[in-house]
Amino acid sequence: MTKRKTAEEFRSHRWYGARDLRSFGHRSRTKQQGFDDADFTGKPVIGVVNTWSDMNPCHAHFRQRAEEVKRGIWQAGGFPVELPAMSLGEPFVKPTTMLYRNFLAMEVEELLRSHPIDAAVLMGGCDKTTPAMLMAAASMNIPAIFMPAGPMLRGHWGGETLGSGSDVWKYWAELRAGNITETDWQEIENGIARSPGHCMTMGTASTMTSAAEALGLTLPGAASIPASDSNHARLATQSGRRAVEIAWADLKPSDILTPAAFDNALAVVMAIGGSTNSVVHLVAMARRAGIDLPLAKFDDAARAVPLLADIRPAGRFLMEDFYYAGGLRGLMTRIAGSLNLAASTVNGRTLGENIAGAKVFHDDVIRPLDNPVSSEPTTAVLTGSLAPDGCVIKPIAADPKLLRHTGPAVVFRDYNDMAARIDSDDLAVTADSVLVLQNAGPVGGPGMPEWGQLPIPKKLLKEGVRDMVRISDARMSGTSYGTCVLHVAPESFVGGPLGLVRDGDRITLDVPGRRLDLDIDPAERERRRAAWTPPKPHYPRGYGRLFSGHVTQADKGCDFDFLEADGEVPEPEIH
Repeated sequence: MTKRKTAEEFRSHRWYGARDLRSFGHRSRTKQQGFDDADFTGKPVIGVVNTWSDMNPCHAHFRQRAEEVKRGIWQAGGFPVELPAMSLGEPFVKPTTMLYRNFLAMEVEELLRSHPIDAAVLMGGCDKTTPAMLMAAASMNIPAIFMPAGPMLRGHWGGETLGSGSDVWKYWAELRAGNITETDWQEIENGIARSPGHCMTMGTASTMTSAAEALGLTLPGAASIPASDSNHARLATQSGRRAVEIAWADLKPSDILTPAAFDNALAVVMAIGGSTNSVVHLVAMARRAGIDLPLAKFDDAARAVPLLADIRPAGRFLMEDFYYAGGLRGLMTRIAGSLNLAASTVNGRTLGENIAGAKVFHDDVIRPLDNPVSSEPTTAVLTGSLAPDGCVIKPIAADPKLLRHTGPAVVFRDYNDMAARIDSDDLAVTADSVLVLQNAGPVGGPGMPEWGQLPIPKKLLKEGVRDMVRISDARMSGTSYGTCVLHVAPESFVGGPLGLVRDGDRITLDVPGRRLDLDIDPAERERRRAAWTPPKPHYPRGYGRLFSGHVTQADKGCDFDFLEADGEVPEPEIH
């Protein structure tokens, strides 16, 4: 941390501090909104980047939380300015929010760069908003603090506790199998999401906000607080106050986002049973910070740190239970031996200082080290002839009997082909088959949608089958489960081996051996490769064309190649 800044050293001073015609305009237009000199003169300007939207129920409370953040900024002597940004509501944005994660990252970076902002409070939580905003923070590198949205409350139906996502897939399968009625399904729809906040299972949202806390970019305990809890409102005000302090201290993301911080994030993700989506996002965030984070490090972390959070979809409980059991601070005390406790955090203390005194109040929810939820690792990284650059699977969410499996491929050319044929009585499929979805990756999807949890064919559901090996270059929701191999790289749409698979080919999955192989003669593979022709691009113009032309593959984080470039972007000229 550097010495305390002077007011003249703030970025905003270039807008407000000069005595010229342009600064006259900046000051007069600020006064047009009812502010006077005392509100902003000599104070840090704190940008409150708010991803509220009527189309994002995860952030439905952010209108009020933004006001509470501003209250903290005023209390600490700063000048708050709210900047709206694209919301990326996971349930509604099509074809996938992942198509727009980089868009939001670019928008937040440029919002902060183009305005007189000295520090920022970044308000996010719904799946892609967290990595997008932290990617922007790493690239812009002005003082920033992340304020997570918090999980929603538990769902309820018929005396059962419902978890978002996980129970959707579960009961949808039961409806298709004829085991529940349409009335049951309607009641589940009415009871599964009953408050503001993101998914209360350990989906991508809770995984990434927990990773943000482990990285040191939130206040201690921030990731665990339910959205509707009054502690969440207090967190917002505390985050606003701290944003003013880090503006004066010039505590930047580059001071916090070190290799040790990312090691801490990986350890936490494994201990909480985090979403496989965290792999893509953490790689992208690390690369923005100038840190190489190869897929092998995720596999190493998963072997070293056991699953301790007994939270759906890998466990039994929900995020509300996790909070009452001691939350992320409590969990981190149990894996302290796997953490770099000297890592710096945004509140000015070390990670070790932030978790000192934290307790676990419910050993069933946050397990001790000698009683993990599962002996299987949270994440496994595989390579082989079908995934030369890697792919991932979540062994804790898979049927153990399928972790070593060889079977014939049933190939779907794309999502529409799969949707049209998956429930056909004529589909040549058995429980031993390996379902393969092609053209669902970053370019092929487009945007690498969450299609990786391919549905079990209806005729197999009726026979009692509830899991089978499924392989794709897509992602899957962090609330999903099953023996799903994901993020196959390179993707089929750009010529990866996955695109060469044909019906009946034998595929071998060997999770303990970390292999995924297409068992065909090498000469036949080369014949198919020579005959392969690139598919027609999805987009002739616009953002989609920009995305398709510059997105990297899954093992590189699916960021834009030009956003990872070295060198600082110059500050805007004030004319």
